[in-house]
Amino acid sequence: MNKERLEYLLQNGESDKVEFKPSLSQMDEIVQAAAGFANLRGGIIFIGISNRAGLLGCNIGSGSIENLANIINQGTEPKIHPEISIEDIDDKKVIVINISESIDKPVLAFGKLYKRVGKSTVLCSRNEFEKLVLEKHKENIIFDSQICKEAKLKDIDNSKVKRFRELYEDINKNSIKSSDNDLLKSLNCLKEIDGKIKVTNAGILLFGKKPEEFYPANYITIARYPDIEKGQEYSDIKDFYGSLFEIVDSANGYIKEHVQEISKVIEGKLAREVIPQYSYFAIRELITNAVVHRDYSIKGSRIIIRMFKDRIEFSSPGKFPANITPKNIVYEQYSRNPIIADVFSKVKYIEEMGEGWDKIMDSIKKHPLKPKLPEIIDTGNTVVVILFSPEEMVRYSEKTTLKTTLKTTLKNDEKILELVKLNRKFTKEELARELNISLDGVKYHIKNLEKKKRIKWVGPSKGGYWEIKKRR
Repeated sequence: MNKERLEYLLQNGESDKVEFKPSLSQMDEIVQAAAGFANLRGGIIFIGISNRAGLLGCNIGSGSIENLANIINQGTEPKIHPEISIEDIDDKKVIVINISESIDKPVLAFGKLYKRVGKSTVLCSRNEFEKLVLEKHKENIIFDSQICKEAKLKDIDNSKVKRFRELYEDINKNSIKSSDNDLLKSLNCLKEIDGKIKVTNAGILLFGKKPEEFYPANYITIARYPDIEKGQEYSDIKDFYGSLFEIVDSANGYIKEHVQEISKVIEGKLAREVIPQYSYFAIRELITNAVVHRDYSIKGSRIIIRMFKDRIEFSSPGKFPANITPKNIVYEQYSRNPIIADVFSKVKYIEEMGEGWDKIMDSIKKHPLKPKLPEIIDTGNTVVVILFSPEEMVRYSEKTTLKTTLKTTLKNDEKILELVKLNRKFTKEELARELNISLDGVKYHIKNLEKKKRIKWVGPSKGGYWEIKKRR
């Protein structure tokens, strides 16, 4: 430890990452503090310093350090292997124990669970202990490798398997000779158990006829807002269902359709270039990341993508794994659903492990209009990635949004009136399918027509009909 760092820690005293102990006689408390640090974010224990009396120094025998390491190692489960050093401070020797955050939590000291709260090491309650154990086992269960209990082989869509086969052969210039079942077994989408073929969660999500029948939250909702605030009424909202490949393709296509483009002369180039508001590579990669790395065990949440005038927010259910943070995501490697990630990578739907975020950042840095780099937020339940628009494109959209919105609204209003003329008993759901817009979009246009007194529902909700009023 360098001198400046040491002086800083000593001057600031005990904290959630620093503990002082006057001597080696308090061995039980030292082990408990070590476990508490391992269960949080790591920390440092100084032996030979008192919180009240200050620097005392420590008598260190020939085997003191080895004995200390052994006691900490034997008193903890899973075992802690601390980094121990001796520092000279004002001609007095102090033992410094560095404890790293454990990747195998919870860590027990003498069979009990401790945590660090401020300047103290405290014993955890039974509920806290059970919660940590459940979290640990939840992380160790790989969702996509588990058997989908209700699924049968007939629930696999052979046309989707054929498409994957063709895509793989085209990309890799290598033909697949095996049968569909053998191919899916090699991808861990099918398993043979006691002589019976079982479908895994990955198999249903990737190649199922209707994955949403088994996992109702397996879809993406995209909401478009006219401005920059979440509280406003959205311009449109649309849900995308299907296999994971279909969800990625349809969501990506929808976003690209609604991204602004401008024609601009770039310095150093002769011809004008059409510049999209966002990196198209980044958009597709972020959609794919949300699909591949979401926590599918959270059954009540789906992926939500919100499009604003100045940004796109990609929200995926589940927190970051223990070793991943918004700061180290570019460098660390982890896949919550390794089978899905592997299948996606085989047909280039996702970058090689560890390269995706590098290429996302690189594509944004190379954008001609130099947008702000993405922001990553872990709320504890959801991971949100915010992709920012260049300021120049925000100004451009302000000039065109009103005109486009009015044109689209008028167009859909007239379409609804034309459809109702053909069938006065059209339901809102049927109108949504005919117009290829969301049910909420239809409700918006109906409300708009009712305000203009152009349309009115007559009779009960079931069995009634639309009445079109003439313009005055």
